[in-house]
Amino acid sequence: MKRFPWNVLLALLVGLGLGLAYSWRIAPHAIDDASPSALRADFRDQYRAAIAAAYAATGNLPRARARLALLGDTDSVQALNAQAQRVLAGADGGQSQHADQLAALALALDEDLNGVPVTTSTLEGTSGVNEVATLTFGPPASEIPAMDTAPAEPVETPEVLETQPIESVSVPTARPTRTATPEPGEPFVLAGQETLCDPNLPDGLLQVLVLSSNRRQLAGMEIDIKWDGGQEQFFTGLKPELGNGYADYLMTPEQTYTVQLARGSDVALGITPPTCQTPDGGTFFGSIKLTFRQP
Repeated sequence: MKRFPWNVLLALLVGLGLGLAYSWRIAPHAIDDASPSALRADFRDQYRAAIAAAYAATGNLPRARARLALLGDTDSVQALNAQAQRVLAGADGGQSQHADQLAALALALDEDLNGVPVTTSTLEGTSGVNEVATLTFGPPASEIPAMDTAPAEPVETPEVLETQPIESVSVPTARPTRTATPEPGEPFVLAGQETLCDPNLPDGLLQVLVLSSNRRQLAGMEIDIKWDGGQEQFFTGLKPELGNGYADYLMTPEQTYTVQLARGSDVALGITPPTCQTPDGGTFFGSIKLTFRQP
């Protein structure tokens, strides 16, 4: 009777283990030409954060859009907003800037897709970073009093000419920008209503964005939300890291709401959390995004 070749089996197992250790730990194969769309979820988030930081420094929206296209997201705006929400929900104070940059890039892409022109004027500084400033200019040259000068004889030492004082000539002065406020008496229109099926957002999240006529976000806007048997108010600007004109409210599933700005606006009727499906066939409650804008 032949004995089982245990020594051969043991040699094979040792060789297999050494081969795996060498290929996985000692000299793993380096992948250096993979597409960003093949990245793991957490690396994709880091990639978006880097794109948003680059856009915040340069303001180059076409380049940011081209870089985001490499990720292959179905909706880049929704992906950026969802990541900003996740960063805000789980980050400490040092991470709030990343959420702000992600939300700013999402807003710029959304406005560009809707054909909103860019109206912000910038001044180029020596450091290469665009600085936004409002300039106040002095009166035209025709309004500045003429200077009377006395003739001077040519001498070896130049004389100081006596001149009339110039009255209040303003020079260009950069002033800080202020938070935009709406003009009184102008109602707001409901410019957009979107359904968001993002499992990373809280179930039934209502997002509201309030813009001025020149597409600047407005803080301190009161929003009235009503349902059968109750009503509440909430305000924009309480989460500045997501935008001065941003506000959100957690809706109750299967409840129907109406939403309106307290200053006067179109009424968003029949607002209820949508039912969304997961890739494995499950269901969850999605979110609604409303955009109000002054005409």
